[in-house]
Amino acid sequence: MAVLVTGGAGYIGSHMVWELLDAGEKVVVLDRLSTGFDWAVAPEAVLVRGDVADKELVGKLIREHGIDAIIHFAGSIVVPESVSDPLGYYENNTCKTRSLIETAVGCGVKHFIFSSTAAVYGAAGMEPVVEDARLAPESPYGLSKLMSEWMLRDAAAAHPLTYTALRYFNVAGADPKGRTGQSTKGATHLIKVACETALGKRGSMQVFGEDYATPDGTCVRDYIHVSDLVAAHRLALARLRAGGGNLVANCGYGHGYSVLEVIDSVRRVHGADFTVQMTTRRPGDAASVVANSDLARGELGWAPRHDDLDGIVGDALNWERLLSRKNSSVI
Repeated sequence: MAVLVTGGAGYIGSHMVWELLDAGEKVVVLDRLSTGFDWAVAPEAVLVRGDVADKELVGKLIREHGIDAIIHFAGSIVVPESVSDPLGYYENNTCKTRSLIETAVGCGVKHFIFSSTAAVYGAAGMEPVVEDARLAPESPYGLSKLMSEWMLRDAAAAHPLTYTALRYFNVAGADPKGRTGQSTKGATHLIKVACETALGKRGSMQVFGEDYATPDGTCVRDYIHVSDLVAAHRLALARLRAGGGNLVANCGYGHGYSVLEVIDSVRRVHGADFTVQMTTRRPGDAASVVANSDLARGELGWAPRHDDLDGIVGDALNWERLLSRKNSSVI
């Protein structure tokens, strides 16, 4: 048996590859390297450059490597970009996921784990949101992921395929061992941006909106360490292989931090100030989204180990320093 990880050269995907290898799994990575990096993939994994919508290629990989499970990360993830390019997001996130599911079903893949998002809930409010809450995406990104969830649900009802869809909240941090991290140029993740600014890679950073209905007026998010997130995927895979049924579950810590609280954490951990500019809201941003993750904890036996904002920031800062040395050695 082997696991196919799509988007395995990207931020979360590269962590997933290490998590699976550490657990003794055989791993094949499929990534077109549009935003990912070949050097981010663990050398023990098989890396194939290609698109998840290439049915011939995906089918060949499934057959040659004995793939019994697919963990699907490949896709576009920037909310404001999805508002300006909705058709691009529906193509890359929804249409290509449909193609991948079709190939998986046709080749007899038994299990499918899907990278979904808290954006399916829209403006959820200050209370931790549960999985059966109203689904009201406020961006094409969120809707593209929700439509993919629906396709998985219907495909699993019609074919011998079991799946888990994990709805991520705000993923941050980096591998504590320094093997991989968030490396995308021009990334929009708050903690990544703040760490880059703190280390002088950006001259300043912006806070988009200070008039939300939150304690300090800035958006509140549930920040989950990437290592805890990929551990949830590994547990989801084990559950499916053991005969567990289909599952849609949140992945978050159950409490949120505002944008300003995150910036304060970066200043505190870094030990120095940096320039922050206040500006207007971005389209598609919800005021507050916080997870109720009781289902994941109960069904997967998931017990987060990195639920500490300063710790998440510390790992992110360490990776930024390592990345600077890596980039300078390449140059």
